[in-house]
Amino acid sequence: MSSTDLIDEEKPATGMGAWFMEVLRTWMPAILAVLLIRTFIFEPFRIPSGSMIPTLLIGDHVVVNKASYGLWVPYTLVEVPFMESAWIVPRFELLDLGDPARGDIIVFRFPENEALNYIKRVVAIPGDKIQVKNNQIFLNGVAQERKYLDRYESIDDSCNVTSTKRYLENLDGLEHHNLTNAGGGGPLANWPRDGSEFTVPAGNVFVMGDNRDNSEDGRRWGTVRYDQIKGKAHFVWFSWDSCEQKVRANRFFKSLYKLTE
Repeated sequence: MSSTDLIDEEKPATGMGAWFMEVLRTWMPAILAVLLIRTFIFEPFRIPSGSMIPTLLIGDHVVVNKASYGLWVPYTLVEVPFMESAWIVPRFELLDLGDPARGDIIVFRFPENEALNYIKRVVAIPGDKIQVKNNQIFLNGVAQERKYLDRYESIDDSCNVTSTKRYLENLDGLEHHNLTNAGGGGPLANWPRDGSEFTVPAGNVFVMGDNRDNSEDGRRWGTVRYDQIKGKAHFVWFSWDSCEQKVRANRFFKSLYKLTE
């Protein structure tokens, strides 16, 4: 046999090499599972602003089901946990599991800058004719039931206390609370113009914040495409009050679709 036909027998790694390989073998399956789950199924998000008060408070951390409406190829080649990227590549759906419904709270890529994530409530779906008059929503010519409840005190982005009108709104059978006149901002009814009617195009939804006078939403920049939606928010898993520097334990595991005081 020629000496060139000989190969060396692989010897077991020793020292740090052996330790590293053992750690890799032990933890790699778990790490891959976490990455896959976070990329395609569930992802946590922190609420940085008050646009969804009173449903969501500043400092809430929510769990978003990214498979609520289907399985999608991630937005970027590096859109995996802890690796956000501004380079957006075309996105396509692997499996259709349904469409957003009126009242759903969704996380989506901001249409004017897809490197940013926004969270709002779906108020109109494809084909709906929507009007917004003095913060009153009209869908397909029908005013959505809205009843004044009380004054509501909330903390804004600058840790100031604001007194606000709180309403109970019924949106296609889903009841939720929303606010008006928070911080004296006034409505952002620039698109569609206040009182005008707009038809939501196919493959799009129209969204608004529950803090109606302090929310940059569809009234300013239009609709959200299905392929810009990252998922449906379901519950608060953790909450931190940065103004009081304390944990809000009473908000842990709070459903976003169950009315509470």
